[in-house]
Amino acid sequence: MYHHVKKLMYTVKVGDPDPRFGKMLLEQFGGANGELAAAMQYSIQGLNCDDPGLKDLLMDIGTEELSHLEVIGTLARMHLKPTKHDRELADADPLVAVCGGGGVNLFNSAGNPWTADYLKITGEIDVDLRSNIAAEARAKIVNERLIDYCDDPGSKDALQFLMTREITHLKAFMLALDSLDKPPLQIGLIPPTKGLVEQYFNDSTGRDDEGNEDMVGPWNDKKAFRRVDNPAFSPEAMKVDGD
Repeated sequence: MYHHVKKLMYTVKVGDPDPRFGKMLLEQFGGANGELAAAMQYSIQGLNCDDPGLKDLLMDIGTEELSHLEVIGTLARMHLKPTKHDRELADADPLVAVCGGGGVNLFNSAGNPWTADYLKITGEIDVDLRSNIAAEARAKIVNERLIDYCDDPGSKDALQFLMTREITHLKAFMLALDSLDKPPLQIGLIPPTKGLVEQYFNDSTGRDDEGNEDMVGPWNDKKAFRRVDNPAFSPEAMKVDGD
């Protein structure tokens, strides 16, 4: 059950509207990493979740994201509203001015329509939680970049609030994932092929014209993997027991 309260989660104040910045804000309204995508992703994951505690978490955060959608939508509308009557300002985005009357709609900053393809929903709670952690990280970066492009103090304050809540949600999802007490590489039920899963394929080899060459780090060293150099030219090196 949803109930709308006629009060924003965070009060939005805008000094001088900037339609060009309003267009940027649409990325957080109807974009791939925006509030609508987050609200739909977490809420639908919650509907699919059998664990009552994790379902509660997903529905809590999914509902909060709808409140964030209202905040970012109000902020964008304040910046875009002058395009409704000003021909010169309307040039910032004819799609917003002519089709939307200076308001928000379900498209991103480039005018691409919102799509359910943005949503990551697998029905496997550990996989979904990892997707949510990544989603919150991406949303945090988008808000941070919007702050960098903004000169209006009130708009920056609202975006700072939204950006901070992304970290709060990220923390909650991380703790939820930890609560499953599941090894990080245990995904699903079917185990990976032994031997093959321990191999690191060094597919980018040699030295280029700018001096870039093969590198070794904790992601590909001997402690983590058995390194296979040039696997395309040495297919026999990729063989494992049973092949």
